[in-house]
Amino acid sequence: MPILADCHLHSSFSADSNTPMETMIQEALSKGLKTITFTEHNDFNFPCDDPSSFELNGDSFLFDLLKYREKYMGQIEVLYGVEIGLQKDCMRQNIKLTKDYDFDFVIGSLHVINGQDPYYPAFFEGRSDEECYREYFETLMANLRTFSNFDSLGHLDYIVRYGKSKDQDYSYSKYADLIDPILKSLIERDKALEINTGGLADGLKDTNPCIDIVKRYRELGGELITIGSDAHDTAHIGYRFDRAYEILKACGFEYYTVFCGRTPELRKLF
Repeated sequence: MPILADCHLHSSFSADSNTPMETMIQEALSKGLKTITFTEHNDFNFPCDDPSSFELNGDSFLFDLLKYREKYMGQIEVLYGVEIGLQKDCMRQNIKLTKDYDFDFVIGSLHVINGQDPYYPAFFEGRSDEECYREYFETLMANLRTFSNFDSLGHLDYIVRYGKSKDQDYSYSKYADLIDPILKSLIERDKALEINTGGLADGLKDTNPCIDIVKRYRELGGELITIGSDAHDTAHIGYRFDRAYEILKACGFEYYTVFCGRTPELRKLF
C-alpha cells in the first residue's frame, strides 16, 4: 500500500459510529497502516432530535486514545484529531474547542447548510441538484471567511454524495466560479485539502473532491494533501487508497501530508 496513513477515522466517540476505538486500531494494523488519526465529529447545533449527541466528549476521547496509543506503541501511530462542523453561528464555540484540547489534527467540514442536513432528501425537495450544490459551495465559502482554525478542508464536494443524481451531471468546470475561491482561500492560509475516499463507498465515480478539483488546487499552488477514508466501521478503513494514490500522482504530487501537533509532515509516496 503506497499510502500508509489514514487521517480521517471515526469510532464510537462519534454519534454516527458504533465501532469501538480499539477495534478500529486492530483493523488498521491488519491492513498494514502505519499511522491513523481519529477525527471524531463535533457539530454544534446539529439539526437532529438530540443536538448534543454531535458534541464531542473530548476528555473521554483523549483518555481512551492515550491508553491505546501506549498499548500499540511501536506497532502503529495513533493521533488525536477532530472533525469540526463549519457553521458561522458556531464560530466562537469552534474556536474554544480547538483551544481547549491539544489536537494533532483538525478537519474543517461542512455538514449543515442553512440549518439543514443534506443527508436527508428533504434538503433537495423541490429544487434541482445544481441549485442545492451551489448553495453548498456558497455556504462553505461564507464559513471559510469567518473561521480558519483548522488544518485540512474535509471532503470539499461532499454534497454530491446525497444529490438525486449524485455526481452523474456534476463536474468541477460547472461550479468553477464557486470552487476556485475556496481553493484560493485554502492556499492563501496554508491549509491542506483532503482527498476523502468515502464517497466511493457511497457509489460516486470519484473521491471527494473529484480529481479535477485536486488538479486545480495543484495548478493554483496548493501543496498540502491529506488522505482519509472517513471510515465509521472497520470495512472502510483505508478504502480505495489505490485511487487516492492514482489521483496524487496524476496531479503531480510526490508527497501526502500527516498532521502531528497541528504541524504538517510530508510523507513520500512510494
